[in-house]
Amino acid sequence: MGESLKGQVTSAMKDAMRAKAKERLSAIRLIQAEIKRIEVDERIEVDDARLLAVLDKMVKQRRDSISQFESAGRQELADKEQAEIEVIQEFLPEALTEAELTGMIDEAIAASGAESMRDMGKVMGILKPKIQGRADAGVVSGMIKAKLG
Repeated sequence: MGESLKGQVTSAMKDAMRAKAKERLSAIRLIQAEIKRIEVDERIEVDDARLLAVLDKMVKQRRDSISQFESAGRQELADKEQAEIEVIQEFLPEALTEAELTGMIDEAIAASGAESMRDMGKVMGILKPKIQGRADAGVVSGMIKAKLG
């Protein structure tokens, strides 16, 4: 399988330091800081699954910030957040296509025996680990609602 995701982040940080890529380095350091914080607070070793969840959350937070900065007319701050998103996304698996998502949703509905909106939680429970870092959970739940609704 090769290097762990955490290992990839560390390697990327060393490369960015050597290349003197300041913006890239600061974005990677934010990821490193978040890993450290979790490991210290929870006394655990962050594995790939947890790191994907962390990266996913970091992207989501930046997207929220971008919309706030843009509505406040602070484009330079929005651009900085966007640049961070691009670095963070390098560590995320490739995004799922709509066709792939539709297939996964159909499989999850079949596997869970879901028949109505009441079963939404079961379907999301099956999908969540598979879509982590590869699709927006809000979009996926909207797609599930459309199928079950």
